[in-house]
Amino acid sequence: MGSLSAPPFTQRITWKGLLLTASLLNFWNPPTTAQVMIEAQPPKVSEGKDVLLLVHNLPHNLASYSWHKGRMMDLQHYITSYVVASQIILSGPAYSGRETLYSNASLLIQNVTREDAGSYTLNIRQRGDGIRGVTGHFTFTLYLDTPKPSISSSNLNPREDMDMVILTCDPETPDASYLWWMNGQSLPVTHRLQLSKTNRTLFLFGVTKDITGPYECEIQNPVSASRSDPVTLNLLPKLPKPYITINNLNPRENKDVLSFTCEPKSKNYTYRWWINGWRLPVSPRVKRPIENRILILPSVIRNETGPYECEIRDRYGGIRSNPVTLNVLYGPDLPSIYPSFAYYRSGENLYLSCFADSNPPAEYSWTINGKFQQSGQNLSIPQITTKHSGLYACSVRNSATGKESSRSITVKVSGKWIPTSLAIGF
Repeated sequence: MGSLSAPPFTQRITWKGLLLTASLLNFWNPPTTAQVMIEAQPPKVSEGKDVLLLVHNLPHNLASYSWHKGRMMDLQHYITSYVVASQIILSGPAYSGRETLYSNASLLIQNVTREDAGSYTLNIRQRGDGIRGVTGHFTFTLYLDTPKPSISSSNLNPREDMDMVILTCDPETPDASYLWWMNGQSLPVTHRLQLSKTNRTLFLFGVTKDITGPYECEIQNPVSASRSDPVTLNLLPKLPKPYITINNLNPRENKDVLSFTCEPKSKNYTYRWWINGWRLPVSPRVKRPIENRILILPSVIRNETGPYECEIRDRYGGIRSNPVTLNVLYGPDLPSIYPSFAYYRSGENLYLSCFADSNPPAEYSWTINGKFQQSGQNLSIPQITTKHSGLYACSVRNSATGKESSRSITVKVSGKWIPTSLAIGF
């Protein structure tokens, strides 16, 4: 901070006994020109240290000068002042006991706190014709000592060239900047290492052996800096991406035996199976050899299409295969004929539709009294007559499963209906 040639004042009177003097100070006219400069020594200060508000170019013929906290020169913000004629120093409501006023108008604040940061106003009154005042404003910023940081990691045991790791420098500290170090040096330029906008978070994409660390982070502000303890990632061996081989992707329902195999084979891994995102439950229909690498389904039904996944694991974790979905062939089920009513009158239109659940979709055909009528899912006959009465059958066939099924209804067509009003007199 340096030595001061001007000694501090020793005679001090509190403001409570000098209300008249305080009133005179408040009566000063607003200043017109700034003739002083104020410099903080040191320019950046941390909590608990001392700061000197050093005044330069102090004018001659001084009558008095006063310091106020903030930019308002009222009694509430009045810290201290000096009246030259009486050679006494006055203390105001904002005086904390840590301020020392020097004869050159400089103000020393000892053991600064957060509440001390901000603006300070020096008001100088000169002797001469009338009342002339000079006011200088100055603001200093208080910086807190940085805490010792620590590094938190999203994953301390990443898979080689597979996992992303997020390192965060804690705690989040206002008015501070963050630096990162790897192997005691600043971060290398690589696409695998990327920093957030604030530099507080470090992203590692696909961790490899050359970027496992150790990592350190540093928090710094203008008055202090602190570095964390080192953190080194434990790189796990890379797991191969598994894949599924299967003897039949198009099994027939309740007929074909399915065999799934999880590749590659290794004694260092264990295997798991998943269906529809859920771990495959224990079931008497599912037979798995002891190493669990081969999954055997003695039969499959239509709602067991999957998707199926296999997972290979070591003691640290696992990785799943791409999903495999079955195309289960089934049906046709017993068809349904709509509408189900079977009584018509001559002259009406007949329309029948047939449906049977099947994969792939079934082939449809119609017969009347055992005689082939047409192919297709729908049957339409306009203006039927009594000769259209008979047994209507819908036959369905699935060429993939080789199964067939049919359903029939008896249609009865009565003579033409004559309204009663027209039949009178016949």
